[in-house]
Amino acid sequence: MAFRIGGINLNAVAQGVGGLVFGSGDRSSRQDDGGVERLLERIQHGVLADDRRAAMSELQIVVAEDRAAKVAFGSMGFPIIMSIFRDEREDIDMIRGALETLLASVTSEGSFHEEQQSGMVPHVVNSEVFASETGSVAMLLSLLDDGDFYVRYYTLQVLTALLTHCAGRLQEVILSTPHGITRLMDMMQEREVIRNEALLLLTYLTRAAEEIQKIVVFEGAFEKIFAIIAEEGGSEGGIIVQDCLELLNNLLRNNSSNQIFLRETYGLQQIVQLLKLRKGSADGFSEQKSVNLLCALETVALLLAGSSSTPAGKDPNVVANQTVLGQNKLLDALLSLCVEGRVSAVAIRCAALRCIGDLVVGHSKNRDLLGNKIVGEEPDSEPALNCVLRVLLRTSNVNECIAADYVFKCFCEGNPEGQTMLASTITPLPHSSSRGNWSSDDDRSISFGSMLVRALISSDGRNDLEASCRAASVLSHILKDNVPCKEKVLRIPLEIPSSALAPTEFLMPRCMRYLAAAASPPADKLQSSDGSYGGYIWLQPVLLRLLVTWLTDCPSAVAALLEPAAHLPFLVELSSSSGSPASVHVAGLAAVLLGECIVYNPNKHGPKDASVIVDVVNERIGLSAYFSKWEEMQRSGLFISAATSSRLPKPLTRSTAAAAAAGDGLVAIAPDRHQQLSSFQESSNSGEPAVTTFYDSEFVAFIRELEPVVRERIVEVFAHPRNRASVELVGFEQREGEKESDYIIRLRSLLQSQAQEMQDLVERNGALAEDLLRTGHGKDDLTSTTGEGASSNIQTKRSQTSVSNAEYDSLRQRAEALMSEKEGLMSEITQYKQLVAKYEGEIQGLSEAYNALETSNYRLEKEVDDLRKVLEGKGIVSLSPSPEQLAAAREEGRQEALKESESEMDDLLACLGQEESKVEKLRARLEELGEDVDALLEDVGEAEAADANVDED
Repeated sequence: MAFRIGGINLNAVAQGVGGLVFGSGDRSSRQDDGGVERLLERIQHGVLADDRRAAMSELQIVVAEDRAAKVAFGSMGFPIIMSIFRDEREDIDMIRGALETLLASVTSEGSFHEEQQSGMVPHVVNSEVFASETGSVAMLLSLLDDGDFYVRYYTLQVLTALLTHCAGRLQEVILSTPHGITRLMDMMQEREVIRNEALLLLTYLTRAAEEIQKIVVFEGAFEKIFAIIAEEGGSEGGIIVQDCLELLNNLLRNNSSNQIFLRETYGLQQIVQLLKLRKGSADGFSEQKSVNLLCALETVALLLAGSSSTPAGKDPNVVANQTVLGQNKLLDALLSLCVEGRVSAVAIRCAALRCIGDLVVGHSKNRDLLGNKIVGEEPDSEPALNCVLRVLLRTSNVNECIAADYVFKCFCEGNPEGQTMLASTITPLPHSSSRGNWSSDDDRSISFGSMLVRALISSDGRNDLEASCRAASVLSHILKDNVPCKEKVLRIPLEIPSSALAPTEFLMPRCMRYLAAAASPPADKLQSSDGSYGGYIWLQPVLLRLLVTWLTDCPSAVAALLEPAAHLPFLVELSSSSGSPASVHVAGLAAVLLGECIVYNPNKHGPKDASVIVDVVNERIGLSAYFSKWEEMQRSGLFISAATSSRLPKPLTRSTAAAAAAGDGLVAIAPDRHQQLSSFQESSNSGEPAVTTFYDSEFVAFIRELEPVVRERIVEVFAHPRNRASVELVGFEQREGEKESDYIIRLRSLLQSQAQEMQDLVERNGALAEDLLRTGHGKDDLTSTTGEGASSNIQTKRSQTSVSNAEYDSLRQRAEALMSEKEGLMSEITQYKQLVAKYEGEIQGLSEAYNALETSNYRLEKEVDDLRKVLEGKGIVSLSPSPEQLAAAREEGRQEALKESESEMDDLLACLGQEESKVEKLRARLEELGEDVDALLEDVGEAEAADANVDED
């Protein structure tokens, strides 16, 4: 088996060192092992117990002090140590010595980096070799049942050392060992020293091991963790509290079942208690308390993180955690950490702000709680959102600014009522206030909207441009996916005019003015002290992000942006930006903004409609170059990192927590922001942005969805051109002596030919634009693409001819199929006509029989009347029935006569109806095929008449 650490073959290293120690074969090289071989022989074959114990003590010292001896012991000593653990359990001193020697062989006095540079990592090699020995880890776990304190203590230390170097192997073995984890959990109830070692061991063991995490929780880990934290003094405690919180975070990270178990069994109030500051406690936190608070904030972040693939508010486990934490007044504890000025550690403030955002995102009750929350006591109380906005505008730390911006993003996401509430506070400022005549204390007496507007308009558009861009980022969250808010802010003046004649200025033109101002930053802001670009150059993308959000699904905002004549050329110029680290994003976002002007343009016809913008883009940039700006932006590291970001915070460990607590909050922010800032810092020619970052997963998804829509819209514009070429009406006048009917026929022919030519041009234009957008090949403008050479035209005509030939063959085959179908239908028509003639003859016979019956009946009635008159004339009593009887008898006779033919008549009529339905279907089919059905029936009728005449002759 080959073991590798950082690309180094550990077996090769061991063999190389072993060769130096044992490989030469002479006696001098054997002495380089520090006497390890001799001591192992004494331990294995010694007769006296005291001599063997003394040899073990010497071996422990040699292995701890000599690197070559450590390698030698790893090559030959593990089987002997295992035999001692197995066969000499009663000899406690021997077991202790063996454990101490084993611990010395798998630990290092120096740093791992130094040993790796020297090409030797003996303790890592020994750890891998020992862990791969069958039954070695199980044997160590069995030693935890020993009654001796030091045996259990050294065993835990050995297991911890092994876990630091081969965690995966140890996790597998411990998980497969019966009652292995149970024995480790039992150590949590031992005396303090062993308990602390067991706690550290479980912390290493539960990293990225979900099955072990579940078993540890089942063994009562939560109860023991909170008991130790309470015993150690909560957040005021020492490093043991940190270890407990690290273990707790390992159990909760990406493990919803453990989170549910914690919430439903023990509740979350104990976590909230860790974050509460005592009244009257000022900053003065010890370093360890800052670390403990940061670890507790990580616990809250893990409970509120959820999956990056699940939309906010849709994960039932996260929603339940938000509800319980909100009920336990987590918001109060978080606000006291980030906005009340009681904590100076930037990392804690940043983490608390992000937890506030996670607490309210997608949760209506918590959002309302934050929107109505008042911070401080009278007369210095103010809304919590005002405090967060002040932090965003005033902080000099970029990470804190990003965290505060995240609060507004989460508050406004899917919250149209909250967005409307914030937008309703935006009112024009007095003319004096807009000129910077205010003090910092005025922030507490003005509304949220007034504070936002004051930052937006700044003092002169240049010195306070960073504050303007930070406020613009907040405004983009207020406007996102809320068309009424967009239209309302569009109409709000920035300031009350100083006089009735003074023009009114709105926010949209001011944003464009700031965008132009950011294009040429002052020399002192362009370059930082270390020679890299300063954050000033990243202000343009933030303003563009606001405009992109504003124009989405808002035609009125598009009209307002395009109303000044200079705005469209300026945006086209921005789309061609280059030369700075932010130029890729500036050009890309400007291209997105132009695309929105095309897609959401409210003008159907006019000087600012979509076709005009397409023409300007085509002439000034070229469609291929235009869409290449989108592609370059989407290939950038910032864009990719935002698309693949995770909501989980970066894990805090013993080695990183202290640095994170003393840092500037970079570790405490979300990983997507962390990745973005890291990508800035890794570039030698770029500096981190001095304002909020401008990409997130939702914005990235929107840009990717918008690009194909813009392409389709441009194709549609080219396929249906706005401007029609004026043509001279030649040949449309009526000629001298030309008849009216001939003139109409000629006009119809001319119009058809003109329409066909226009349709061909439109289709060719649309196909050309679609091909250009699909392939990205061609010239920089559409005009040069259409003006190809003669060879290209010949090739195009040949391809069109081949297509026409293929279409002709297809149509000919279709016509032949239709003709054969027509012949079949005609034969069916002939058969049906014969059946119709037959049924009509039968109906005629029945009609004649019925008429004869009626005639006979009439004759008999006349005879009866004559006979009655004769009898009455001779004085014979009238035999005639009464009129009622006569009518009844007549009706009865008629009914009897009709009954005889009724059944036959019904059958005949049903058949006739069916045949008539078939005839109608045949008539419709023949008309579809272009046959004159009436003429055909006349021919059939004439043929039948001729046949009848022949029969009569």
